[in-house]
Amino acid sequence: MNINLVHGENHHQNASIEPHDNIIDYQVNGELTYIQVLSLLKGLSLMSEFYDVKAACTIKGSGICAAALGQSLADAVQKVMDSNPIDFLNSVIVVSSEVDSEIARFLKNTNVIAAPSYTKNALEILDTKGIAYVTIKTPLKDYKQYLSDEVKTTPLGTLIQSPNLSNLDKDTFKVVSKQKPTTEQIEDAVFAWKVAKHCSSQAIVVAKDLKTAAIAQGLQSASVEFALDYSCDMSKDAILASDMLISTHDINVASQGRIGLVIVPDAGKEIISLADKYNMVLITTGITNILY
Repeated sequence: MNINLVHGENHHQNASIEPHDNIIDYQVNGELTYIQVLSLLKGLSLMSEFYDVKAACTIKGSGICAAALGQSLADAVQKVMDSNPIDFLNSVIVVSSEVDSEIARFLKNTNVIAAPSYTKNALEILDTKGIAYVTIKTPLKDYKQYLSDEVKTTPLGTLIQSPNLSNLDKDTFKVVSKQKPTTEQIEDAVFAWKVAKHCSSQAIVVAKDLKTAAIAQGLQSASVEFALDYSCDMSKDAILASDMLISTHDINVASQGRIGLVIVPDAGKEIISLADKYNMVLITTGITNILY
């Protein structure tokens, strides 16, 4: 059944969701806009990376605002809210497990939330506040199986590409610096890399304690400086993940921000030497993720 959306990207555009043969099982309660659906898809793609832990993320448009893992889902949502409180107010929120009343009370009627399930008390609160919510009935661990070729019809012709199913590979994941990472740093590095994978191009993610401190994406230049300026004191001993090659200037800026570990697709001798000079851990993944 088609779902008519409130409006398209702009208020004067019409939009709808039309089913096809390979869609997940979900239910929408409330009205959604075209942009909110794009946000929902972005959040689901990210949460499919963390289906087996308590995870949450906020999205506006096609940009990830914040992401976090927690001991409980409420903890993850609280971390996300602390990471970017301003954008939290009007964001789409996607989580990896059941929403309870504690989480529902955080939300405003400007939010949309998507989750695998909701407690009865949570649904009562969401309905009272008039918050649109989406129930994702297909298990998140199976979500990637529903990804198909990305198709965009243009005046130049139809662009088609396969979905991005990249994963970290132990054969290409290398610590190339003299300084070696702690277990906690490895966990944060993998978390930050997974978030950066789903951000727009030129992505820089600063993270610590399984929580994003800053996300810079879609900028043409100075992404590292923007992210470190935003993260401020939270960058001390944090992880910096990049979806692209970085320069010596970027390493110098990261050092000024007291970043503890940098994870990038690849690094030359000059970058490695500079990381060693600053006693910084440097990891290369052998994988580039660029998303326009």
